[in-house]
Amino acid sequence: MLLRTPSRACGESKEKGQVGLCFTLRMDFSDVGVRHTILNSVQLHHFIDVSPSAAAIAKEARFCVIAVVVGWITTRVVSRLISPNRDSIPGWNIGGEGHEPSLLSDKLILTPPYPGNTRGSAWAQVPATQPQWTAEFQFRASGPERAGGILQLWYTKDGQARVGTSSIHTVGQFDGFALVIDNHGGRGGSVRGFLNDGTTDYKSHRSVDSLAFGHCDYAYRNLGRPSVIKIKHINGLEVTVDDKLCFSTSKIVLPTGNTFGISAATPENPDSFEIFKFSLASAAGQGSIPQQEPQKPVVDQTSPPAQGGSTVLDAGIAAQVADVGGRVQLANKATNDLLQEFRTQSSNSETRHLELLNRAASKDQVAALDARLQRIEELLKNVQRDLEGKDYSGRFAQLHDTLRSSHLSLSESLQGSVLSAITTSTPRMGFFLFLVIAFQVFLAVAYVVYKRRRANMPKKFL
Repeated sequence: MLLRTPSRACGESKEKGQVGLCFTLRMDFSDVGVRHTILNSVQLHHFIDVSPSAAAIAKEARFCVIAVVVGWITTRVVSRLISPNRDSIPGWNIGGEGHEPSLLSDKLILTPPYPGNTRGSAWAQVPATQPQWTAEFQFRASGPERAGGILQLWYTKDGQARVGTSSIHTVGQFDGFALVIDNHGGRGGSVRGFLNDGTTDYKSHRSVDSLAFGHCDYAYRNLGRPSVIKIKHINGLEVTVDDKLCFSTSKIVLPTGNTFGISAATPENPDSFEIFKFSLASAAGQGSIPQQEPQKPVVDQTSPPAQGGSTVLDAGIAAQVADVGGRVQLANKATNDLLQEFRTQSSNSETRHLELLNRAASKDQVAALDARLQRIEELLKNVQRDLEGKDYSGRFAQLHDTLRSSHLSLSESLQGSVLSAITTSTPRMGFFLFLVIAFQVFLAVAYVVYKRRRANMPKKFL
C-alpha cells in the first residue's frame, strides 16, 4: 500500500500501530516489497510498515545481529591471546595486493573467496641460521568448481624485498627454494619444487614449469580439512604431504641466512587460501631454533597434555568457540562488504536521480513549449476554417484552362521543331544518285580502256 500522507505520516503511523522512521527517502515495507513516493515539498521520507511477516524477519535479523556481536567479541578475545596486535603476527610481515589479508583467531586468510585477482603474503622478519631444519606447513584451499590459484612456500634470500607477493611465474630472479602448490597439468593439483641461484629470470623464462626438479600429484582443493606439508632439510631435501612422501633428493644443500615466506595469488575466479600453521624446528637432537622464535605458528595447534577431564573439555569448547568465532567473523566481513556495496549503489542512484532532475525541463520551459503548441494549433484551425468556408471551384477551372492552352502550344511548337530537325539532318538524295551514276560511268570507261589495250597487244604463237 503506497502511503500518500504528507510529512505528518510519521506521527499518524504510531497511532495505527506502525513503526516509522523519517529519513531522506519514503519507503513502504510490506509483504510485496518496497515502494517510493515524492512529496510536493520535494522532501523525501523513509517509512517502515511492520507487517506480521516483516516482524518475523526483523526478529530473525535481531538474533543474527546478536550472534554476530557475540562472535565478534569472542573473536577479539581469542585473537588477543594469539597476538597483542589483532592485525599482525609477531615476527611476521603481512601484506597484500587488491586486499588486506584477514587474520582470524585460528588462521590467516591470504586470498579471500571474493573478489578475484588478489595477492597475499606473509614473510618472517628473522632469517634461519641453522643448516639443518624441519618445517611444517598447514593450509587449506577452497572455492568454486572451476576456481584456481597458486600457493608458494619460499626459502629465499631477501625474500620480502625480491619476492614479496609474486608467484613462481612473476617472481623474476630469486635465490633459494620454492615449493609451489597449484593445478598444474590439469590433474587436480600438484606439489612442485623449484631452485634458483639468482641467475635465472623466472618471469621472462619461456617454460617455468620445466624448471621443477621434483613434483607429486596432490588434490588439495575443497578437502574440508587442513593439508599438512613437511619439509626436512637434513642431508638433502625431503617433502612429505599428509605424511606421504612427495619427492626427495640428497643432492641439494640450502644455505643459511635465507628467510621463510608464504605467498598466494588468485585469478578472476579465485580460490581462498587459508594458512593454519607454520612451524620451524632444528634437526633432531638440536632442540628448537632460538633464532626462529619470532616465526611461531600462525595458530599453535599443539596443546599441553590434558590434566583431567575438565581441562580436555575446556580445550574442546575453546576450539569450537574459536572456530565459530572465525566463521562469524567471515560472515561479518562479507556482510560489511555487501553493505558497503549497497551504500555505493545508493550513492550512484542518488547521483543519477539528481542528474535526471537537472536535465528535466523546468516549469518555465514547459510553459513556453505549451504556448508554442497552442499557437500552432490556432494556425491550423484558421487554415482549416478558410478551406471549409470558401469556394475555390472557379479558380480550379481557370487553372485547368491555363494548363490546357499551355499544353496545346507546347505540342505544336515541339512538332514543328522536331520535323525541321529531322529534315535538316537527313542526307540529300540527289547527291547520292549522282555518286551512284558517276561510279557506274567510271566502271564502264575502265572496261572499255581495258578491252582496247588487250586488243592492241602483240599475239604470241607457240
